[in-house]
Amino acid sequence: MNPAISTGGRQYAALFASPLKMHGDDEDHSHEYSMASNGAMIEYIRKMDNVILTTVGIDIGSSTSHLMFAKVHLRRKANSLSSQFIIVNREILWRSPIVITPFKPDNSIDADALKAFIGEAYKAAGLSPAQIDSGAVILTGEAIKKTNAEAIAQLFAHDSGKFVCASAGHHLECTLAANGSGAVALSLAQKKTVLHVDIGGGTTKLALIGNGEILGTCAIAVGGRLMVQDADGKLIRIDDAVRTIAAARGLKMAMGCVPDPDHVQDIIASLVQAVAALIRQQPVPAEAEPLFLTARLPKAGKIDVVTFSGGVSEYIYGREARLYGDIGKFVAEGIVEAFRNKAIELPIADPGQGIRATVIGASQFTVQVSGKTIFLSDSSMLPMHNVPVLSPALDLDQTIDVAGIAARIAPTLLLAEGGAEQPVAIALKWRGEPIYWRLRNLAEGLVQAFREQPVKRGALILIVDGDVAQSLAHIMKDELGVQEKIIVVDGIELRAYDYVDLGELILPANVIPVVIKSLLFSAGV
Repeated sequence: MNPAISTGGRQYAALFASPLKMHGDDEDHSHEYSMASNGAMIEYIRKMDNVILTTVGIDIGSSTSHLMFAKVHLRRKANSLSSQFIIVNREILWRSPIVITPFKPDNSIDADALKAFIGEAYKAAGLSPAQIDSGAVILTGEAIKKTNAEAIAQLFAHDSGKFVCASAGHHLECTLAANGSGAVALSLAQKKTVLHVDIGGGTTKLALIGNGEILGTCAIAVGGRLMVQDADGKLIRIDDAVRTIAAARGLKMAMGCVPDPDHVQDIIASLVQAVAALIRQQPVPAEAEPLFLTARLPKAGKIDVVTFSGGVSEYIYGREARLYGDIGKFVAEGIVEAFRNKAIELPIADPGQGIRATVIGASQFTVQVSGKTIFLSDSSMLPMHNVPVLSPALDLDQTIDVAGIAARIAPTLLLAEGGAEQPVAIALKWRGEPIYWRLRNLAEGLVQAFREQPVKRGALILIVDGDVAQSLAHIMKDELGVQEKIIVVDGIELRAYDYVDLGELILPANVIPVVIKSLLFSAGV
């Protein structure tokens, strides 16, 4: 059961402590089941079908950090005996100011300062950690570096059962920004090809979107806080990307020194030219080539509109004009000028969210129970918590092609950029008949994609909405010789950006409870 539901149920346990006396065939009529208790039972049933959660979403990035509290209302699906809950309403309770992410002199995140900021936010919102039912902590940019992520994780260690703590690697961050900004919704609503460009403090993330589907992503080390000066003009932060460009162009940049303004302008111009080239689907300047963090973006036949998000977008859309000692405002001005002078001949649209585009809504819990044919190669792996879910776009209605399945799943697996100790789950929507050759081709494609990944994960977890778990798993183990641990559960409906907790096997029913933590996007709020 959902923890929130179980708690509600215990409040009304007294109603069922003794049998209710109703009209019997051989007894006098008894009315101990009064109107008062009837009202209490109705209230109990209402609470079993409706869950209200107080949630917090915390976004920690290279440039800025912020958080948001919300009240999420979930309701059980209308069909009888459903164990699934859906979001019917979300109310924003409080949004924090957006602050510059605190860094120490060694360029690591100051976890103590961050803890103080989060503590003040709770106080300002009039909430305590004990009042929070669930939350999501999303780390991007510099925050995902190992030492930073470990320090931040410690801040929420005592709430590990409540919080999803996700390190958004480059590809996933592109996807989150495209969704959270509203660009994906814009593409779907207008049936257009959108190029979404999220420019943060340390990276620029691009997502090519066609009719609401993300067709490709790309990240490059271009951002608004790659270089920071203090009030006296001295350099107090120089990112490796700036050092790379400076070295290629013979420019002098040194910590603690006041740089030549012309050299600063040259570096800004190189960064702007790199972004402009990517938007035009052209090669970037030679000095920017080493800045790519991922493979290049696939070419689109025609881009209809460009959208922006991230801290630099606040300047692009005219929502911010203040200076923070960095180059964000000047990068934005360069990009705007490229559109104005027709160096980029594409229209710009505002997708709705800028600096708050990444996921800042919190997680919400739903509960499902695995189907009839689960497969566990090793039950000692359970329970598992906060397993990220990947949802490749697979067409399983028609012919299932091994190479096609592998080609679709391989890039999806890149979205999960954690280490080998971090398992991931692949969500599959099974369609058509469970004929052997169809299952075999799907299994071969999955195994091929899994084995070709640069990060070798210790377990392969498949979550299928149809009853094919055992058949699929046995083909992998017995026929394809998969040595890795396998968990396959069926009868579960998931989507991308979900996280799941897999409970221990329940016998003799032979089922696994699955708690689903879905990330909410901030678009439209």
